[in-house]
Amino acid sequence: MISPLLANIYLHEVLDEWFEHQIKPRLKGQAFLIRFADDFVIGCELECDAQKLMAVLPKRFSRYGLTLHPEKTVLVPFGKPTATWEHRNGTFDFLGFTHYWVKTRSGHGVIKRKTSKKKLNRAIKHIWLWCRQNRHLPFKEQYGILCAKLRGHIQYYGIRGNIEALQKVVYRAGRAWQFWLDRRSHKKAMPWERFESLQPFYPFPKPRIVHPI
Repeated sequence: MISPLLANIYLHEVLDEWFEHQIKPRLKGQAFLIRFADDFVIGCELECDAQKLMAVLPKRFSRYGLTLHPEKTVLVPFGKPTATWEHRNGTFDFLGFTHYWVKTRSGHGVIKRKTSKKKLNRAIKHIWLWCRQNRHLPFKEQYGILCAKLRGHIQYYGIRGNIEALQKVVYRAGRAWQFWLDRRSHKKAMPWERFESLQPFYPFPKPRIVHPI
């Protein structure tokens, strides 16, 4: 837990104060910085301002013995799409979510978020490995732990527009659990038909929207 705390203290001076008092006054357009621990996004109204920031950020960080992640540090056009939607802007990942533009029924553009592909695959893989490594635990104990894991996932990723990703995680959790329960032993096998018959008595948490914003 100390790492995020230290990141907040250190980057407050290295990035937050520097951006607010030295960078923003020198930009031609509007700009903003959103940071959580050592992850951050900078939005610029003008591309020329973004290009300048991309040039000075590595120098600023190296001055304090820090480096920018080469794969995560990218310049992405993310302005509102044109009225005809012929030009679509890129997407970006931040804090486990992919941010992208969609067209509403009225024809307006809004920003939506969904679980990033990397985080989605990681969650599914984590549950698969846990079920394999803990398949010999008592059935009810496995059920309780898996429900806790899924509730935690839903609490974080349960935002509007992300229900399909939540459903996928819950479904794949059920498939993984049944797969490894069926491989415990011949006496304790769990074929799919038996597993389905137990689901009404041991239901997984339902995917739901926790954060409507």
